[in-house]
Order: sequence, then structure tokens, then C-alpha cells
Amino acid sequence: MSLGHDDWLRLAGRVSHPRGLFIGGAFTDPVDGVPMSVVSPRDGTALADVATAGEADVDRAVAAARRAFDGGPWPRLKPRERAKHLLRLADLVERDADVLALTVSLEMGKPISDARGIELTALVNTLRWYAEAADKTAGEVPDAGPDALALVTREPAGVVAAVVPWNFPLTMAGWKLGPALAAGCAVVLKPAEQSPLSALHLARLAEEAGLPEGVLNVVNGPGEVTGRALGLHHGVDVVTFTGSTEVGRHFLRYAADSNLKRVWLELGGKSPNIVLDDAPELGAAADTSAWGIFFNSGEMCTAPSRLLVHEAVADEVLERVVVRAADFAPGDPLDPATRMGPVVSEDHLGTIEAHVAGARGEGARVRAGGERVRADSGGSYLAPTVLDRVTPGMRVAREEIFGPVLSVLTFRTVEEAVALAADTDYGLAAAVWTRDLGRAHRISRALRAGTVWVNCYEEGDLTVPFGGTKLSGHGRDKSLHALEKFTDLKTTWIALP
Repeated sequence: MSLGHDDWLRLAGRVSHPRGLFIGGAFTDPVDGVPMSVVSPRDGTALADVATAGEADVDRAVAAARRAFDGGPWPRLKPRERAKHLLRLADLVERDADVLALTVSLEMGKPISDARGIELTALVNTLRWYAEAADKTAGEVPDAGPDALALVTREPAGVVAAVVPWNFPLTMAGWKLGPALAAGCAVVLKPAEQSPLSALHLARLAEEAGLPEGVLNVVNGPGEVTGRALGLHHGVDVVTFTGSTEVGRHFLRYAADSNLKRVWLELGGKSPNIVLDDAPELGAAADTSAWGIFFNSGEMCTAPSRLLVHEAVADEVLERVVVRAADFAPGDPLDPATRMGPVVSEDHLGTIEAHVAGARGEGARVRAGGERVRADSGGSYLAPTVLDRVTPGMRVAREEIFGPVLSVLTFRTVEEAVALAADTDYGLAAAVWTRDLGRAHRISRALRAGTVWVNCYEEGDLTVPFGGTKLSGHGRDKSLHALEKFTDLKTTWIALP
């Protein structure tokens, strides 16, 4: 039975949040970290003061993970045994899905219907998928001739620092934890400062699921302290990070300044969404364009923030997008009817407003939104915003805004559309809408992006990899390819008598 608005409000009044660090299989107080207040963008209230990890606490967490990996049972278990633990964890997440969804909704503003139906579903599915994949990979036996036996095996890489963002706090955690744990690694998870509460609850469930001590540790804290300490730590073998390009650069520097640990980055995007004049359904293209930029308050690295539309159909598509923007009027994220909640914080709201003001100053026209709403709630709400008359050189056409702001540009030819799409430092995702299969193939091949959707957006499942090129990073989450990030290839050459 689905919960209503009043049900979620009552549950919010009863739920309690873990507040410590999770190290070595137990919650613990920090040694040198200072408390951090978690503020809900829903209404500006403080949800909890949580412990943060300073350098000494990061040392403790990495040491616990190191012990679990170097001497503990986890990397030495049969893959099916590790799978059983992951399946048990998935079952517990499913059991506590309402509380976890509520926590996500409160800490970062995601509408409760999306938190419950999308975020938690993604976490459960990811844990189960990698559990089932744990024993489905195999090594290689190259033909070394009659005098030798050559074996190529994959072994767990060691201690993994997983640093995840606030926009999909549990989905991103699952994308890191699933393959890392399935491969036999031990993990130190650092959630974003804005969304530590859901990660701490997940740690509680990992303990209940019976993961050995130190296999999963959770350390909260600011990036410049906790994240930096993880990046520089000589006991960390792999860093997997999803977040901004700016912070991704820091992790590469940390690796260079420490033990040359591997760093896998999934970073920002400025994704083009190309609507040609022969799009199969202009209404569907427009509706999907609106959904894509306003879903999750536009706080998605793959958000189709640049709508590139053929001038012959631009007016029709734009008018429909403007009409659809009204369907995403911000509301209380705990109301199941709400399709768009607040942005994550007051600071982030101010940054988005500055981008919109700058676009106005450069000559863009605001066709919808552009202003703060629901100010009396105390929350951080922005109306869904559509800008047209945007030109390629404007900041809103080049910089990732990470908010519900759509920039509309027009083109005349396919060649111009491809050039506009390529005119970005990012390369995470793109889409093209056309009836012509040959044209779809040619444009898809020409676009330098990790994912290209044709006549759809944000489609896919765990069988396909996710990641980008250029300033959008490298490495891949999801699919069997994600296991490659957390394993080392070993060659064993046996001389035969």
C-alpha cells in the first residue's frame, strides 16, 4: 500500500538518523573531526548534527579496510559467498526502503515518489545484479605452446575509496559498492556533505547483513578534509569518484602526490539533445526534453541542458516545452504528487540564479521560470526555467549549471547541429531525434559522448556501461565493465616439464 502525504509527514517525525562514523563494523565517535549540520532544502531546518572524519579518522577507516582486505575473509570467500552477503543486503534495503527514501528526500530534496520508486529501486537492483555477476566472470588461458601453461586471472584490487555525490546518493553508492564488493575489495565510502544520513543507514544495514568488519566503512566530512585525506592516503589502492570536474582534478593530483593509486572519474556534463525536423514525434521529443531537464531539479550530470532544435520546428517544440514546464512546478518533496522539489541548498540556488541573471544580461530570453518560488516554506525552490535566444558562446550554453535550467539553441543543417553538439568541453551524454536510421547512426558516431540516446533519453539498464569522455571523466560505472575498475590482471606463467 503506497503512502500518502500525511503518512510521509508522520514518518518524518518519527525517523531517527545515525550520526557517527562507521568504521570496522561499528558506529564510532570521531577522533579529530568536528560536527556537521545536515540542513534539509525542503524547509531549511536542521535534520541532524553528524560526526565528520578528520585525518586521524580517515586513517582508522583505511586501516580497518586494509585489515579486512589483507587478512580478513572477504577477498578469500568464494564469489557465491560474497554474493549471498550482497543479496542479503539488498533484501534489507528493500525492507527499509520507505525510511531510506524518506531520508534521501529530506536531506537533498528529491520528490518522495522518485526517491522511493527510482532511487531505492536502483540500489536494490544494482546490489542484486552484481551479486549475481560475482561468479560469472572468468580468467583466460592463452595458448602458450606445448612447453608452458599461461593463466590470466583477475584479482581484487584492494582498498577502494568511493566518493559519491548528493544528487543520487544511494544510486551512486550502489554503482560503486556493488562491483567493488562483488570483486572482493574493501571499501571506504565518503558520502557528500549534503547527504550523509542515507549512507549511514546503509552502513547499519551492511552490519546487519553480516559483512565482515572493515569491509564497508562510511566516513562523513567535507571534501577538502575527508576527501583529501582519502585521496592522499597510501593505504588506498583505488579511488572511484562521481562529482564535479574541479574536484576530479584534485583527486588526480592527490594520486600523483601519494602512491599513484588508480583514480576513476565520472564528472560533469553539458549534454546536447538534438531534435531534427524529421523527429518521429515532436510532442514526445518536447515532453522528454522537459522531463529530462526538470527531473531531479535538473541536478543530473546527464541532464539534457542544451536543447538543439531545427529552426523549422523550433517554435512548435519550444512552445510545448514551455507548457510542460508548468507540470514541474516545485512542491513539497514529501507529497507524492510533487514532480520537482527544491535544489539541494541555498548556496546552490544562489549559483543557479546567478547563471540565469547572467544569461539575461547576455541576451537570452526567459520563456518560463527564472525566479525563486515557495520562499515562505524556508526551502530552496526555483521555478523550472526555459531560456531561448541562447547562442553558443553564452555561459549558460557552456557551463554546467546543475539545476532546472534549459538552454534552447537552433540550427539549420545536420552538420551545424553536430558542430553545436560537439562545441563543449564535456562528453558524457547526448541524444538525437530522427526518423532516419542512417542519419541516427551517422550522428551518433560523430558525437563524442559516453552514451547517445536515439528517440529517447535516460534509457538503459545495468547491462550497459555509463561514463564519459573529455572533461566528463573516464572509466565506467554499471555493467560487467565496472568490475574492471576494482580488479588487477595477473599473469601466471608455468613452465611444463
